Amino acid sequence: MELKPELAISIAVFLGFVFSIVVHECSHALVAYWRGDDTAYLLGRITLDPIPHIDPFLSILLPAALFISSGGQFIFGGARPVPVIPGNLRNPIRDMMWVAWAGPASNVLLAIGFALAANAIVFIPDADLASNATKILYRIVSINLLLAAFNLLPIPPLDGSRIIAGLLPPRQRDTLMRLEPYGLYLVMGVIFVGGSFLLWPAWEATQWIWTAFVFTAGG
Repeated sequence: MELKPELAISIAVFLGFVFSIVVHECSHALVAYWRGDDTAYLLGRITLDPIPHIDPFLSILLPAALFISSGGQFIFGGARPVPVIPGNLRNPIRDMMWVAWAGPASNVLLAIGFALAANAIVFIPDADLASNATKILYRIVSINLLLAAFNLLPIPPLDGSRIIAGLLPPRQRDTLMRLEPYGLYLVMGVIFVGGSFLLWPAWEATQWIWTAFVFTAGG
């Protein structure tokens, strides 16, 4: 049975989403390994195989719920967090910042990479196929920038909190990190109450990257 175009687009976007969160977590694990902590490496997290990175709620239930409730227009979620033992790092405070930066940075680089890939669409002779490929790549660019923006929020355990913590004096750092047990509730509140706060910068960044890196008429 032939897939309907919108269903095919949705499946392709979901696969792009899974690939993007896997690269995000793999980047954390790789930088942690480079900086002296082999915890994630020993757990098999330096891999693009999605299985070790899948979290039942963040990777399946949450994206599915958002996708269905938005009528297929919005998808978001995450992967199983990469374990890092700061004490194993050569410089725990500084290196945790590098580990934290690795995830969002990987998503920005992926967004640029997928935008550059859109330049090849001009070589697709079928107009409908070219149009669908453009939609897929555009949405994956947007997803990656949304992932980057979301993870940079200064809410433990998101990456932004690790970055901010590295810049704070010890007392303020400890105060921030004491929020971590409540982090999931705060994150869910941001998603369901303040989601537009994240969508706007991600949308603006998508427009900028698409304009800057898509050079052909086919994009």
